[in-house]
Amino acid sequence: MNSFAVIVEEIKSIVSSEFSVKKIFDKDIADILGISQMNFATMKKRDKIPYAELLDFCAKKAISINWMLYGQSPESLVEATNKFYMVKYFSNVNASAGGGGDADGEEIDELEIPEQFLFMLGGERELKNIEAINVSGDSMEPTFSYNDIVFINRAKTDLQRGGIFTIRTEAGLFIKRVQKRIDGKIDIISDNKVYSTQTLEPNEVEVIGRVVSRFGDVD
Repeated sequence: MNSFAVIVEEIKSIVSSEFSVKKIFDKDIADILGISQMNFATMKKRDKIPYAELLDFCAKKAISINWMLYGQSPESLVEATNKFYMVKYFSNVNASAGGGGDADGEEIDELEIPEQFLFMLGGERELKNIEAINVSGDSMEPTFSYNDIVFINRAKTDLQRGGIFTIRTEAGLFIKRVQKRIDGKIDIISDNKVYSTQTLEPNEVEVIGRVVSRFGDVD
């Protein structure tokens, strides 16, 4: 697999025609991918590839994600790139990254995902546990934004290691960063620092599942 540094240089080459200046900087690529410059620098230093953002970029540019990650030509991937999988999608359920959200009734649709996205959900073996819902609110920006579709693994509900989860409280359905405290209470944390951390008792929180990935700007 190509390193993130190599991928960044490939992106610079792809978007070079869009810039009037000759030199394209990492901050320009960070903006294109929708990643803060600080997070981008950390990812590049640690060689941590932002798969969701990269997949969005490749979709917009009609570029094979396999070519970007592995240098495989699109011609060699015709069969693979035509393969899709279906995920259960609750299209009228909104988990709030803000003030609480839910739906009166759950309408179940199927969301088609490309094979390249499958590994981000844990592989084919995890598909039976994956559900997709919508995001509303801004308390988890820049991690999640309005109209994102998030993928939840309902088999992953253990809070010991923390992470981003879909949870239900008496206020509604939320997507939040959740951390279990030493005293047993649970901190409900927003990535948008405008919002304060809320602390609840374990019996006040129902864990629906861990958020494992997202689609941005999906109609």
